[in-house]
Amino acid sequence: LIWAGIKYLASAAAGLLSWGLLHSPIKTVSSFYGEFKMVFQCHQERKYMLDKNRHLTNWVPIVCPFTEWNIWPPPFGHWAFSMFPILAPAVFKFYDGLSQFTCPPSFIMGPKEAQKKFPQLNEKEIKYCAVFYEGQHNDARTNMAIAMTAAAKGADIANYVEMTEGIFDKAGKVTGVKALDRITGDTMEIYADNVIFAGGPFTDALRQKETQDDAPVKPAVAGASGSHIVLPGYYAPHNMGLLDYNTSDGRFLFFLPWQGSVIVGTTDKKCAAETLPYPPEEEIQWMLKECEKYLSKDVKVRRSDVLSSWRGWRPLASNPHLPPGGQVSRDHVISKNPESGVTFIAGGKWTTWREMAEDVLDKVLGAGHPKCNTLDIKLHGGDGYSESLSIQLIQKYGIMEDVAEHLVRTYGGRAWEVLEKCKPTGQQWPRYGVVLATHYPYIEAEVRFACQEYACTIEDILSRRTRLAFLNSEAAIQIIPRVADIMAEELGWSAKIKAKQIQTAKDYMESYGGRIPIDDDLSIRLPTLAEAMDVFKEIDVDGSGFLDVQEVKEMAIRLGQPLPEDRVQSIFNDMDKNKDGKIQAEEFMEWFNA
Repeated sequence: LIWAGIKYLASAAAGLLSWGLLHSPIKTVSSFYGEFKMVFQCHQERKYMLDKNRHLTNWVPIVCPFTEWNIWPPPFGHWAFSMFPILAPAVFKFYDGLSQFTCPPSFIMGPKEAQKKFPQLNEKEIKYCAVFYEGQHNDARTNMAIAMTAAAKGADIANYVEMTEGIFDKAGKVTGVKALDRITGDTMEIYADNVIFAGGPFTDALRQKETQDDAPVKPAVAGASGSHIVLPGYYAPHNMGLLDYNTSDGRFLFFLPWQGSVIVGTTDKKCAAETLPYPPEEEIQWMLKECEKYLSKDVKVRRSDVLSSWRGWRPLASNPHLPPGGQVSRDHVISKNPESGVTFIAGGKWTTWREMAEDVLDKVLGAGHPKCNTLDIKLHGGDGYSESLSIQLIQKYGIMEDVAEHLVRTYGGRAWEVLEKCKPTGQQWPRYGVVLATHYPYIEAEVRFACQEYACTIEDILSRRTRLAFLNSEAAIQIIPRVADIMAEELGWSAKIKAKQIQTAKDYMESYGGRIPIDDDLSIRLPTLAEAMDVFKEIDVDGSGFLDVQEVKEMAIRLGQPLPEDRVQSIFNDMDKNKDGKIQAEEFMEWFNA
């Protein structure tokens, strides 16, 4: 989401209404002002993204269902929020006003209208729904667009180049960095008038390299994780999401349409940042259980419907160069080390990325330099974008409608360049656009185009150029060989490099969750009967009650026990007690229990 911070607005109000207003009125009011100012600025930045970068963003209405008129225990731990069901329409109108009413207006729905627009909701228990709007984007593509826009404006950018240590002058000031190209193994020295660290939740690891001794630096960043699962698109309307503002542990839970699927995500849970994304199984189970609260009883929320799962981290920052007691911030922090001369920026959120970049440059360049202003700049792909662009692509290239929509929403006006790399399908329709994975709009030409946009590894394609790793981990694994073939052609990989890339990609994909839990070492033990039957039912999509040889092979893969062809046939024959070429559910259970 490119969200303006409805949660932070509520938490700021809860803080203002707390006993702290009596005990420490100045500190409490100051804290409220800081949070409110941050939310207001988020609204302005959200407006910039939705207005200037329509090729990357869209508005999404989010439903808040209310099943009672008074909530107890109250959200945010304050009694005033027990009346939120009554106050919600006014609160969301105030929220609209922070954007000068430039966003689509919030509204309310009765149970019947809610059932019509969001048929997956449990109509019987809902009093009414309040609906507000937030911005939404493909964050990985936005990140690429920012980098490519910077390059077009004269910045030198690089992928897979890592700082290894600082370069110091005699006074101990950092005048540059030593860097390693992780693809080629080359090392280099890069000098600069100013060095800025922007390492997100890993900022402190960078800061450790601005010192010439081994003494640990004072921590500036605390990690906060958000876990996510992806469910099939039938769990929600394609154009409307849901917010659970009062979960069992007090966190927000978003339930949103995204890239043709439904993403369920939590907000901050403080923990140390990690580089691999797999979320704990208890987090996945918690999200599934919370989803059931508002959905119709006819919609069975199943563990086997989890197509992919992961965690992301963001930094909660404080200024280590201030006196003790500095406040941890959800807004961004910019701080300069007086000893090394290095400036770091941390904190903030996706919504305020532009403001963060502007602020840090203004601070580093100083008062004698013109102020940075990027409010009028469209990101890469903005030029040439129009609402009818997808139609133009279909008419010229004969591609599928979902492929055209995806290309436009991802590359904007650059979609033409992607399709110039397209090869014929050999079919009457679509004429162009060979897809990488069934049921997803990603095409082979995108891999070739990505290699021009600094893609260096298969992992880049699976997670940061397409989003398949995040949408369906099994589908991502299946396209690894084809992606490797295309990248080998584009980048001139040798057979040895290609094989290493394939293995690295497979290892990387093991860090994503999927239909079957892996947190409890399922891959090295026999699954439970319940887990196995869950997969049996999932593979038996037509509900026939039996499996064939190919389905048994697929089942073994999903259960973390891939088998060679001869072994699959042998097991199939053992299961098939009546020798009719079909494995009935009863035969499978008998074989499994044996």
